[in-house]
Amino acid sequence: MSTLSEESRQIVASLAHRAGPDADTATTAHAIISTLQGMDAALTPIIGHQGVVALFRRSLHLCVSRHPRLAGTYDSVPGSLDLTVLKTVLNEQSEAEVFFFGEVLLITFYELLTTLIGPALTARLLRSAWEPSLSDTPSQETSP
Repeated sequence: MSTLSEESRQIVASLAHRAGPDADTATTAHAIISTLQGMDAALTPIIGHQGVVALFRRSLHLCVSRHPRLAGTYDSVPGSLDLTVLKTVLNEQSEAEVFFFGEVLLITFYELLTTLIGPALTARLLRSAWEPSLSDTPSQETSP
């Protein structure tokens, strides 16, 4: 990604932290799914599940238009926010492609929501979707 805003850097850092230092395709896919679940949980009480699905679908569309090289991956992703199918699609990609996909999708979703409700409210609503992961143990590490 080019110049990232502070919020975008936080999203990318959270994704990297959730995936862990020795991330592979499966752990990165799990980190993306986990973040999307957190975003869905934060937004559903406010805009409903269908509203979250609409934002997800629009984010996918914007990702394809900004990053045509990922069109094949995006074409395979269901627009219904079916996270089981999404995880299967992501697990079929390379490690680099999965991380790039997650980075682009999560940032695009955040930016789209920001255009609709403003940066302050977006940050407040979605902070819980990635901030806890910055203090949690990455998925590769185990607690003593």
